[in-house]
Amino acid sequence: MSGSCAVKTCWMRLPSFRSVGDALKDRFDGASRVMQPNAELEPVAVRNDPAPHRVPRRDRYRFQLRPHNPEHKAPGAKDLVYLEPSPGFCEKNPRLGIPGTHGRACNDTSIGVDGCDLMCCGRGYRTQTMFVVERCNCT
Repeated sequence: MSGSCAVKTCWMRLPSFRSVGDALKDRFDGASRVMQPNAELEPVAVRNDPAPHRVPRRDRYRFQLRPHNPEHKAPGAKDLVYLEPSPGFCEKNPRLGIPGTHGRACNDTSIGVDGCDLMCCGRGYRTQTMFVVERCNCT
C-alpha cells in the first residue's frame, strides 16, 4: 500500500448561522398572505365502518393555497405564507400584551428598528439635545 488515499469521505455541513438568518429574513420579507382553501371536511371514520375514508399520506397536504390578492402568484413549496396580518405594535393593546411605542426614546440617525421613522409609526417625534456636566474626578 502506498501512502495515498483511495477513498474519499464526504459529509454534509450546515451553512453559517449568518447565511441561514439572511435566507430566513429574505423569505420573511417576501412572505405572502394566503386564504385557506374551501376544502370540504373529510368524513369521520366510524368504528364499525368497513371502509373508512382515508387520504394517502403523500396527498394529505396537497391543497392549493390561494393568494389573498388574486393578482399575485400562488406561493411555491418553499415560500413563507401567513393567514392573518400581525397585530400593530405601534398602539397599546393590553389584551395582547403590546405596550405600544408612545414615549420611547429613538435614534433619529438610525435606519434600524431603533430608528425614529420606524418606532414612531409616522406620528412624528421631537428631537431633544441635552448637555450633561459631570465631575469625573480626573487627576
